Amino acid sequence: MHAFAIAETRERLVAAGGGYAVVHESPGIELGVYVLVAPEPDRQQPHDDDEIYIVIEGSGVLDVEGTSVPMKAGDAVFVEAGADHRFSAYEQLSVLVLFERTPAGNS
Repeated sequence: MHAFAIAETRERLVAAGGGYAVVHESPGIELGVYVLVAPEPDRQQPHDDDEIYIVIEGSGVLDVEGTSVPMKAGDAVFVEAGADHRFSAYEQLSVLVLFERTPAGNS
């Protein structure tokens, strides 16, 4: 069992002007909080693992391989490993990020 405070992590990242923090990590899963604050752009690059974004506050657009997906609190999107993606059209956006980590030797 591992408890973690998503709201407190989000508040800390907002106060810092944005960023990413891991709140849980175990074999197969990483859960993080990602906060974007305009005018800072989303600089993420494609990832080696599948991931799910769940908006917990704010709104924006997730651009995935040329397709734009408007998102608001409560919305979620699956992004396949290796897909080019980034958020745009946000003022302040907080998302929960769930990575499916492939254990070493199982790829």
